[in-house]
Amino acid sequence: MLGNLDAGDETQRYITIERVANEYPVTQLCKVFGVSRSGYYAFLKRKAFDRDREDKELVKKVYEHYNGVHGYRQLQLFLLQDHGVWMNHKKVLRLMQVLGIRSRIRRKHRCNYASSTEGRVAKNLLKRDFKADAPNQKWVTDVTQYRVGESWIYLSAVKDLFNNEIVAYHMSQKNDNPLVLQTFENAFNKTKDVTGLIVHSDQGFQYTSHAYHDMLPKVGARISMSRRGNCYDNASMESFFSHLKTEGLYPYDIRNMDEAQRRIEAYIQFYNEHRPQRRLNKLPPVEYRKQLIA
Repeated sequence: MLGNLDAGDETQRYITIERVANEYPVTQLCKVFGVSRSGYYAFLKRKAFDRDREDKELVKKVYEHYNGVHGYRQLQLFLLQDHGVWMNHKKVLRLMQVLGIRSRIRRKHRCNYASSTEGRVAKNLLKRDFKADAPNQKWVTDVTQYRVGESWIYLSAVKDLFNNEIVAYHMSQKNDNPLVLQTFENAFNKTKDVTGLIVHSDQGFQYTSHAYHDMLPKVGARISMSRRGNCYDNASMESFFSHLKTEGLYPYDIRNMDEAQRRIEAYIQFYNEHRPQRRLNKLPPVEYRKQLIA
């Protein structure tokens, strides 16, 4: 069989040897094709170096395309989604280290919320079970704030635990009940049937208000709340806000409310439609939902 192989030029000979090296001893193959073992192994080393060079260029390209904020695991998903390249996460990390690039460190979250004065508290129905089998089974919600100059912008958002999609949000310069109520009005206008839906929040004053507790049961939703001061009970929502600020706000010099609002809207669209997640079969939330319920 070896005699039937086309030797070709020296590089082609090395390629042919590599192709059948698992079937025949390398020493014998080198003799048949008239090349040295040292030359063959030097070829393999050059090939690996060239491959690393191409991969480094690709990793750097993807890293810079996404504003240099993502770590190696997220870059691995972008490489697959955008370029059809599945690279071992350890290799992505190694190449980032060689290139001297790194992700933006996410700040640790502190459990802070404005406490209720009305005291309408619900049981924790979610119990840190952040998985759902279908859309509109479990939603989590919260309010976060971002400083712009001497003012603050407040974002209220609702996330579906089926696919981690932000199903509704609302922004305001006031952290008040209408901020949250408008968010849910937006959500219920988009969703036909939420009977049996669990809506989980912390014990912030908006969520213990009479208006909130009157609104959700009217559409058939059930209210769930974290234990007082325990942000881990709503960790999925906190995770989204952390990504939003680290990837969508902190890298930019935001000087006015209009820009802050545009950045937040753009990031939510990016998060829902383009940012792949490992838990979602390496797909973005909207694409995952479309494929699973098609």
